[in-house]
Amino acid sequence: MANRKKAVTRWIKRVLLTLLAVAIVAAVVSAWRPKPLAVEVAEVTRGELRVEVSEDGRTRVKDRYVVYAPLAGNLARIELDAGDAIDEGEVLARIAPLPTPLLDGRTREQSKANLEAARAAVKQAAAQAKRASASLNFAQGEVKRLEPLVDRGASTRAELDRALLQVKTLRSDVESAKFATRVAKHQERMAASALERFEHPNSGSEPDQFVIHSPITGKVLTIHRESEGVTNPGAPLVELGDPRALEIVVDVLTRDAVRIQSGAEAMVERWGGDPLPAKVVLVEPSAFTRMSSLGVEEQRVNVILDLQAPYEAWSKLGEGYRVEARMTVWHEEDVVKVPTAALFRSGDDWAVFCVEGEHAKVCPVVLGERSRREAQVLGGVEPGQTVIVHPSDAVADGTLVAAPDL
Repeated sequence: MANRKKAVTRWIKRVLLTLLAVAIVAAVVSAWRPKPLAVEVAEVTRGELRVEVSEDGRTRVKDRYVVYAPLAGNLARIELDAGDAIDEGEVLARIAPLPTPLLDGRTREQSKANLEAARAAVKQAAAQAKRASASLNFAQGEVKRLEPLVDRGASTRAELDRALLQVKTLRSDVESAKFATRVAKHQERMAASALERFEHPNSGSEPDQFVIHSPITGKVLTIHRESEGVTNPGAPLVELGDPRALEIVVDVLTRDAVRIQSGAEAMVERWGGDPLPAKVVLVEPSAFTRMSSLGVEEQRVNVILDLQAPYEAWSKLGEGYRVEARMTVWHEEDVVKVPTAALFRSGDDWAVFCVEGEHAKVCPVVLGERSRREAQVLGGVEPGQTVIVHPSDAVADGTLVAAPDL
């Protein structure tokens, strides 16, 4: 009986020692076995890619009119404030005569010359309005001609879109020409009224005042002279404009401007409301130098955008407001793309780390267009493959990796 108990005790000790040895060996093997590196992964996809230029911009009234003093005199205090709505013909300012200058012979001759110049400006504005109207009629006819051709497949949709954009642009030109005509006629009336004061100083219901009326219906943008006092001919008094005719001015780097085309789609954001669709109207031909926030001189170009949303959507926007604009320079609906965070340089070429099984593999890629977040892949990977994003220096070809999505 005692021998049996001793034998059982020996077997128990042997089993425990064996288990202890197995645990030690397992711990050593586990310690020496390579541990997978935790990584973040994404999938190569196929879909839409849009390349955009994003910059800050500001709003600007298209048609502005500065009301000047037509003659010397005592200017009464202007009661208007910036932002006030004003109708055409409404009184802007009043000028009382000085003791003698209003009847000065030299000033009379100058007023005659001003009247002739104003009449010439009226003729020129009328000619421009006719030319703009004729161009609009031609463009509308071109749209009517292209619409059936597009339906029959004899013309492309892009040609019709360009014609429609031309019609929209020419409508703005017609409105601007009408605005210029009204302003020119107002200047003619002002010049004629000033000359009438010289030749018939006692005529009129208020011979002691010269009344300046508004040439347009709009809003007061700036008051250049509020206090009463002596004013000289040509002194700016009030600046007027139509807040409905608003455009966006965005200054971009010249290297980005060369890729922006007239008619390109754009989006206006961060102005205090919902994003507003817009289109590029003009890329100005002349650049200017501006100092960046880092103290580096940059060559920049103004890009003009036209808002496509109805006025009710952006009626709270005013002159000089800050906005952010995104302008499309390239767009495709169906491309193979990867996150730009997955790209790295491999010599002179680009590459990504593909995940094959549990290991990372260097995959050289051929890139096309790139946006801030995604890049077009012309070759090297296929949709559905898994790539590592934000790879650290610890990732190399053949590295054992692990990710939550693997």
